[in-house]
Amino acid sequence: MTIKEILLEDFDHEMANTRRTLERVPEENPNYKPHEKSFAMGKLAMHVATLPLFAKYIMTTPAMDLANNNLPHPDLTFRTRDILLTTFEQSLNEARHALAAVSEAALAEHWKFSFGEHIISNDTRSKTYRNMFFNHLIHHRAQLGVYLRLNNIPVPGLYGPSADEPFTP
Repeated sequence: MTIKEILLEDFDHEMANTRRTLERVPEENPNYKPHEKSFAMGKLAMHVATLPLFAKYIMTTPAMDLANNNLPHPDLTFRTRDILLTTFEQSLNEARHALAAVSEAALAEHWKFSFGEHIISNDTRSKTYRNMFFNHLIHHRAQLGVYLRLNNIPVPGLYGPSADEPFTP
């Protein structure tokens, strides 16, 4: 398998898990926060839904400077679950298309991610994709799982059983 084929396989699996989580975000109380420093649930859900766009940018741009870029900033305003899921589907489709189109040579190139002079990452495109997009997405999706639990909403079993989706032979 090529690196791209492995990344696509993982992408499809993680996007399915992400969809299962986003489908459970309630329309009621999108401003719920477990702590004053936390994102509101609706904003966090929209962040998770739009994070695949970051994967697209990693695959399609030569670098990214967060202090000086003209890329569109996604709207993180939660309106409805249907809009959340539509936004996610659009984001993941753009990301998957970009990943499917990238060459193995481009995946091996370095991709600089910075905020002005501060270097956040300057690793290969494939490593940056895994560390800065994939791990970032999984981290925030897990936070969303905590929000669901704290609101008595069943948490999906993403990598096996959960307390709400036990293993049944």
